[in-house]
Amino acid sequence: MPLLKIFSLTQRFGGLQALSDFSFQMEEFELVGLIGPNGAGKTTVFNIVSGFYKPTEGSVVFDRKPISGLKPHQITALGMARTFQNIRLWNNMTVLDNLRLASYAWLGYGFWNAVLRTKRYRQAERDIEKHAREILEIMELTDYAEEFPKNLPYGLQRRVELARALTSKPRLLLLDEPAAGLNSADVDDLIRHIRWIHDKFKLSIWMIEHQMKVVTALCQRLTVIDFGCVIATGTPEEIQNNPSVIKAYLGDETL
Repeated sequence: MPLLKIFSLTQRFGGLQALSDFSFQMEEFELVGLIGPNGAGKTTVFNIVSGFYKPTEGSVVFDRKPISGLKPHQITALGMARTFQNIRLWNNMTVLDNLRLASYAWLGYGFWNAVLRTKRYRQAERDIEKHAREILEIMELTDYAEEFPKNLPYGLQRRVELARALTSKPRLLLLDEPAAGLNSADVDDLIRHIRWIHDKFKLSIWMIEHQMKVVTALCQRLTVIDFGCVIATGTPEEIQNNPSVIKAYLGDETL
């Protein structure tokens, strides 16, 4: 069975149809891209898969479990994490605490354990701290553990958001435009970190990205949507030479 399987998603917002009959699947350890012009429906797909929207029609199955209609925290607990096009960090908490808080899905203790500070609680907190610091080291963020994210350069904030997503121990990582707003050097660092994460953690990664430099360097295959419909699938090279894709981006099949 595929790790993720999407069946005929349709999403309407009043009289606007954002998605139409969108189907997709991905296997374990794949690194796949979802691309298309602005407003094509890419983030709508991610919002449905991660539980922020309930689809008008269709369904999503993750790790053989139907997840359409589940809340975001329930889907996270099943092994899916995501980042956002607009960075969403807790800016009044340290970088380390951002990562620690993201570990709630596998805490291993309940309310009364926390109130009574039982042995189970203390051990779980030590495990969380250790895991968070390991992720900081992997993401080359150790020196910023006690900093507030709002005081960091934009490129480092992006890396903190990625590190926080990893802290929840996902099997599938959704990246929504991870290179947005980054300069050339930060994009190179991002590519290096995503490749390292994919190999080290044996994750499946599904990413939305506009920068072709990123998707061609990382993605094994791409799905292209326009006006909420799939118009092409294939390798990055196949997609770059696909007349339908060229027309969607440039408005004309002739370059």
